[in-house]
Amino acid sequence: MKKLLFIRYKKSGRILEGGEQVSQKNFDILARLLGESNIDTVYIHDETRRRGIAEYLKGAFWFPFGYYFGLTPKRVREIALKATEYDYVFVGRSVFGILAKKLKENGYNGKIISFFHNVEVLYFNAKLEHKPWRFIISRCADKNDRWTCQYSDRIVSLNSRDAEIIKKMYGRMADAMVPVTFRDNYCKPSYPQQTTSTKPVCLFLGSYFEPNCEGIEWFSKNVYPHVNITMKIVGKGMGRIRDNYYVPENIEIVSDAPDLLPYFEDADIMILPIFKGSGMKVKTCESLMYGKNIIGTDEAFEGYELEYDKAGGKCNTAQEFIAAIQSFIENPRPKFNQYCRNIFLEKYSEDSVVESFRKLLE
Repeated sequence: MKKLLFIRYKKSGRILEGGEQVSQKNFDILARLLGESNIDTVYIHDETRRRGIAEYLKGAFWFPFGYYFGLTPKRVREIALKATEYDYVFVGRSVFGILAKKLKENGYNGKIISFFHNVEVLYFNAKLEHKPWRFIISRCADKNDRWTCQYSDRIVSLNSRDAEIIKKMYGRMADAMVPVTFRDNYCKPSYPQQTTSTKPVCLFLGSYFEPNCEGIEWFSKNVYPHVNITMKIVGKGMGRIRDNYYVPENIEIVSDAPDLLPYFEDADIMILPIFKGSGMKVKTCESLMYGKNIIGTDEAFEGYELEYDKAGGKCNTAQEFIAAIQSFIENPRPKFNQYCRNIFLEKYSEDSVVESFRKLLE
């Protein structure tokens, strides 16, 4: 059996963020195809151990030279040397494009497969919009995305929007478009039968990340005062959102919840007011898996093929959000959305993309 070296951003002892959830899915599918014993993983970061100030300073020094945080010339050489023992190298993020470059320059004969979680320049410009060091990080990401396209044997994007932008910016069309998917963790003999409440519980799920926080603040100012709902915000690091953004005190905030299932099952509606970003939103896929009613923006639904009215509603203005939520208040409907669950099983479960990965290995 052939062997694969899986390059992963970080080894986490905590809750996996959206990007790492996608990386875990990629690993799980490759393990199904090759056998887990034939895959070895290199973690660029190990969050189970504490990083010292010297490591941060070293990372900051190498950023302008195209080495994303965690990589140095020495580390890249070590990984490139290790890779010679493998038939495939799966570069889990395009910001590590310098690895593909070094592998090809060293005459690596296996197949390099690289995964675009986003168009990284767009992602970092949104994430670091008001940070003075944005240009340095965006420039590093741009270099690595370019190297990824130049030196990888196969590149994978999440959706057609990213694929078109990558083609326009770097002259390379994605060899495959593999959407965000989840292993089905909500297969039950029966599902909740209740209808939504006349004061619906609305849930925002997402980590402390500028586009998420800006969307919540926008919703708090423009929608929340005009609807009678119970609002909850759950996500990694969200305990500090009120330090920098306006969120009313009667909105419940839960940071770093170890188990999200109770919050999903309690929610009548998922509220996703996301206006910036790249790639696809993991929280949307997870909401589909749990059969939730979803009210979200164009960006929240980007890359997902479904009928928005059946899912809950697509809204981009305050008036549209208010009207969609008010419709639930006045006309309660099933709390468990069977349509969303069916769309997940058909298009966004792990089983639905196995063949796409199989073709990447051919």
